[in-house]
Amino acid sequence: MISQIGRYEVLGELGQGAMGIVYKAKDPLIDRVVAIKTINLGLAMDEKEEYEGRFYQEAKAAGRLNHPNIVTIYDVGKSGDVAYIAMEFPQGRELRDVMNDSRLLPVDQVLDVVAQVAQGLAYAHEHEIVHRDVKPSNIMVVRDGHVKITDFGIARMASSAVRTQTGMVLGSPKYMSPEQVMGKVIDQRSDIFSLGVMLYEMLTGEAPFVGENVNAIMYQTLNAVPAPPSTLNPAVPGMANFIVAKALAKKLEDRYQNATDFAVDLRACRDTLPRSGKPIDVTPLAGGEKKLPDAIDVSGRRGPEEEEAKPTAALSQAFDSAAATMRLAALTGTSEDVNELSKTLKIVRPSSAALSQAAPSAQIPRQASPVAPRPVASPGPAEVPAKPRDSNLLLIAVVILALLGIAAILIA
Repeated sequence: MISQIGRYEVLGELGQGAMGIVYKAKDPLIDRVVAIKTINLGLAMDEKEEYEGRFYQEAKAAGRLNHPNIVTIYDVGKSGDVAYIAMEFPQGRELRDVMNDSRLLPVDQVLDVVAQVAQGLAYAHEHEIVHRDVKPSNIMVVRDGHVKITDFGIARMASSAVRTQTGMVLGSPKYMSPEQVMGKVIDQRSDIFSLGVMLYEMLTGEAPFVGENVNAIMYQTLNAVPAPPSTLNPAVPGMANFIVAKALAKKLEDRYQNATDFAVDLRACRDTLPRSGKPIDVTPLAGGEKKLPDAIDVSGRRGPEEEEAKPTAALSQAFDSAAATMRLAALTGTSEDVNELSKTLKIVRPSSAALSQAAPSAQIPRQASPVAPRPVASPGPAEVPAKPRDSNLLLIAVVILALLGIAAILIA
């Protein structure tokens, strides 16, 4: 392990991310403990200059953010082929670790945590900065349930460079907005959708969009409507169902237009509930920070996060390839959206003939419980059509019986 980064004395390693190593370090000038996030610049010369320029631009923009719910950036620098960001070292735990330990937090605490994140995002959005990678592992919970957002401004910078090198899409697919999946230009409403995914997971213990591979998750994000949280957790009030539905709206115009309104509704819902009183345990785990890779391969191979995911709805094996995702999207999406997805996945848009051939098998079960097929009853004897001859004999028998009855009446 290295002992020095710039002027900072490295005290230990906190964890590893997709872009570099995170260290705990000390600033000897003011005797302050900081977190140092390193970014490897070992790229080709032409990519390196563009990447480094974008890194400084984004890091400086994030450094201008000064909000109680955002981790403060102190310094940006470079040491050899490693660029670094020195930031506040919050004493607490990642929200992901808290969720893994607690499974389900009390609903009032969930609403409070997400409202704080929304308030921090609102401040960043007012300064024209979009986070682009909102997820539990980028949220720190410190003392008294206070929340801080980390990794501001880094996702945008990293996405361009990583895609240039490997053709990979940066970000955790479970939390990506529909416009991110489609490769469109995004704004603050993308962060709101990602935060809505996080809210759903915290309320129910399940992600709203899951699947056996990345392509299945991407398709569900674009098309599936998750069940209301209260159906999975009876403690969730009806008002929270509406808040989640609005945050997860597919169309931008139907979604919350700003994070401030999102935070206001979350707090209003929280105020209708009794307080749980029990504080969130933020005692740091032994071994420090544990980061999952942020870069996800769109080829369909599973990453660590996808290996553990258990789908809530059965998905066709047709989702085993990006081509199948493209074909299914073409069957349901608009022409513009399909073209955007074609560019993102670098797959030629399927022809009309290919779609007509795939249409019969391109059915996806909804999130509702599967209904067993109704049994088809075998035709019984009464259901077998009578032959014409049998019908004539029956008619003759009826006539004879009628005549006998009339004769009996006359004789009597």
